Amino acid sequence: MNMKRTVLLLCVVVMSFVFMRAYSSNRIITSWGENLDKENVWNVYPRPIMERPDWQNLNGEWDYAITPLNSTIPHDYDGKILVPFPVESQLSGVEKRLSEKDALWYKRTFTIPSSWRQQKVLLHFGAVDWQADVWVNGIKVGTHTGGYTPFAFDITAALRKGENVLDVRVVDTTDKGYQPRGKQVSNPGGIWYTPVSGIWQTVWLEPVAPIYIKNVRTLPDIDRNILSLDVEKSEQYADIVAEVNVYANGKLVARGSSVNNAAVEVQMPADVKLWSPASPFLYDVEVIIKRGGKQLDKVDSYAAMRKFSTRRDADGIVRMQLNNKDLFQFGTLDQGWWPDGLYTAPSHEALVYDIDKTKEWGFNMIRKHVKVEPAVWYTHCDRVGMIVWQDMPSGDSCYPWQNRQYFQGSENVRSAASEANFRKEWREIMDYLYSYPSIAVWVPFNEAWGQFKTVEITQWTQNYDPSRLVNSASGGNFFACGDIVDLHNYPAPEMYLYDATRANVLGEYGGIGYVVEGHLWEPNRNWGYIQYNSSEAVTNEYVKYAEMLLDFIRRGFTAAIYTQTTDVEVEVNGIMTYDRKVVKMDEARIKEINNRICNSLNK
Repeated sequence: MNMKRTVLLLCVVVMSFVFMRAYSSNRIITSWGENLDKENVWNVYPRPIMERPDWQNLNGEWDYAITPLNSTIPHDYDGKILVPFPVESQLSGVEKRLSEKDALWYKRTFTIPSSWRQQKVLLHFGAVDWQADVWVNGIKVGTHTGGYTPFAFDITAALRKGENVLDVRVVDTTDKGYQPRGKQVSNPGGIWYTPVSGIWQTVWLEPVAPIYIKNVRTLPDIDRNILSLDVEKSEQYADIVAEVNVYANGKLVARGSSVNNAAVEVQMPADVKLWSPASPFLYDVEVIIKRGGKQLDKVDSYAAMRKFSTRRDADGIVRMQLNNKDLFQFGTLDQGWWPDGLYTAPSHEALVYDIDKTKEWGFNMIRKHVKVEPAVWYTHCDRVGMIVWQDMPSGDSCYPWQNRQYFQGSENVRSAASEANFRKEWREIMDYLYSYPSIAVWVPFNEAWGQFKTVEITQWTQNYDPSRLVNSASGGNFFACGDIVDLHNYPAPEMYLYDATRANVLGEYGGIGYVVEGHLWEPNRNWGYIQYNSSEAVTNEYVKYAEMLLDFIRRGFTAAIYTQTTDVEVEVNGIMTYDRKVVKMDEARIKEINNRICNSLNK
């Protein structure tokens, strides 16, 4: 009997191991995920638009624990988690869901280089979904809410010699609360995806001077040929001088300075180079602050001279313009999800791959759909010449969709807390991304997902950043506000509404599905707006829709967005599979027609 019981127990253990391996293998993985080096995770400078030479990457394996919501810092931990991958993802090594009744704890140690000891030390988080409380050596250093923006704490006073202990507590209610969450839901399916919780972007340390540059807000004005920079300091003393040096290909071409906390206005050279998808020229910028002639701090940045606007053409159609010239903006709906990292790309190389492929296919724009990316994603768009439409991640509850008519009735009413949080997070997103030249359009609402006070939110967005266009509700309930009227129609293009006073765009169309065996999130469950069984058939349908779009451009459309860059979970509407291993269409054919569309307004 003992031998039989031993054999039975062994069989159970073996079968459990086989089941776990089989379960794991059901989840597809990218080539970058397959080759991930745990000792060198996301080791790329996280903020290239404001760079200092010294930093310390805290990505890697941390201790983690999931506890009841109101627990204190735990003594015992459940295991290891690979930061910065969300706890639900394969690459985190955990793959556990966090409920609204749970707290997710992180713990690791770090040491400060001796060369930093005369400086302040900032602890940076690229993004944490959703609420983060942070302790250093048991001392509370700060709290942050909002899942999409970077934040930092000055931890100098909490540091000690030798080893320091960092604890982070995360709470995330996902769709059980009002918070912005994009496509995350507790019960994924169709166009809705797996929840994401916890740290999902790089964690890093940075030494700074006692008085340092906190932020640089850059605004180009090509009509006056001036580059304006608002230099925010940690201490706003009036006698601090801000100096700006502008370089082109390593040569100093312009400079300016200011005191009294005024913006620095730099007169650019007469032969200024403008930024565009065809010629994405970036100026290197050096920002210095001084007091009494002594340098306090310096950061390296970059900027572009460009202008996004609208203007009525000779036929009376309101066209979107870049640098005062008509340009048809044509791009993909980019969800920014990964089968192995969910919100987090396996590596920097993986993250920029999607941008590079979109560029190779002949598109000149990406709509970043109800998600915000790490800073390096926007920098890459700046460098390669990819225009970006930036969505506000949706949250709260949906409202009845009145898409095919102007909707002037009652709107979704949010609670005071929900409304205040929306305004806070939207402003933080705009502040975070303000200086990236590739961003052309702000999109406060998608369809009727959490849409409320549309006119008021739109007008506030326009006033907060007059340098960009505002698409008040992409495919949503339409109000007479903003710069753009944005229609959604699947699968084929259609113009069922036209507004002669604003730019008319087709914000979503297409969604041509194709199931590629061996590259599916769930082999027995997939979804698409329309599905075909071969690359040739999908390409033919894509080209047919593109030819239809060309006719609608003549009739009034000034931008369009195809759904979508990749498959996502059970949604199989991508030009690429979810694992990025197969391009489903004939790339040469779609590039040829895409180039025709992007150049359709050139004269």
